[in-house]
Amino acid sequence: MDLTKTLDTSDFIEIICRVSLVMEENEEYLTDLDAAIGDADHGINMNRGFKSVVEQLKKTDPDSDVGDVLMTTGTVLMEMVGGAAGPLYGMMFTGMASAASDKKEVNNADLAAIFIEGLKAVQDIGGGTMPGDKTMVDTLYPAVQEFNKSHDTTCAGLINVLERALMAADQGLKSTIPLIAKKGRASYLGERAVGHQDPGATSAYLIIKVIYDFARGKGE
Repeated sequence: MDLTKTLDTSDFIEIICRVSLVMEENEEYLTDLDAAIGDADHGINMNRGFKSVVEQLKKTDPDSDVGDVLMTTGTVLMEMVGGAAGPLYGMMFTGMASAASDKKEVNNADLAAIFIEGLKAVQDIGGGTMPGDKTMVDTLYPAVQEFNKSHDTTCAGLINVLERALMAADQGLKSTIPLIAKKGRASYLGERAVGHQDPGATSAYLIIKVIYDFARGKGE
C-alpha cells in the first residue's frame, strides 16, 4: 500500500509526540483561557499529561498497531491528567483506539471511524454533550461531519479531508466564544462565560491541527 495515502503506527507515535510539544508551547495560552471560565489548569494538565504519554510511548512494542498507540495515550491521560480533561481526553483516545484495533495503518475512511468513536466517547462521558454546549464537542463534531463526507482514499483525499476537518473545527472553536456554557465548571458562570473561548475546544482544535500538519508534510 502506498504509505503517502495513509498514516501508520510510527506516524501516530510521532503525531502524539508533536501534540505534546504543541501542548507545551500553548500551556500558558490554554491556562489563561481556562482561568476565565474554569480552574486555570487546562494548559498545565494537558502539557503534563502528554509528556507522560510520550514517556510511555518510548516503550512501545515494535509490533504495536495504531489502536495500541491510541489506547496507551488514553490510558495515560486518564491516569495523569486532573480535572475534567483527564476523563474526557482519556475516553476520547480510548474510544478512538476501538476503531483502530489491529490496524497498522489507516486512511481517511479509517480516520473518520476513529474520530466518530472518539466523539461518541466524549459525548457519552459528558452526559450527552452536543454542539452549542461550549465544550470540546463544538470542535470535534463539525470535524467529524467533514470526515464523513469524504470517500476519496488517495493521498489528496487524506490531506484534503483533514484540511476541511480543520477548517470546520476552527469554525466550531470560534463558535464557543458567544455561547453560555451548559456543561462543566463554566456552566456555573451563566452569562459571565459569554465572550470567552472554551479551553477544551481549543486543545481539541490543536490536536486536529497537528494531525493535519503532519499528514500534509508527509504528502509533500
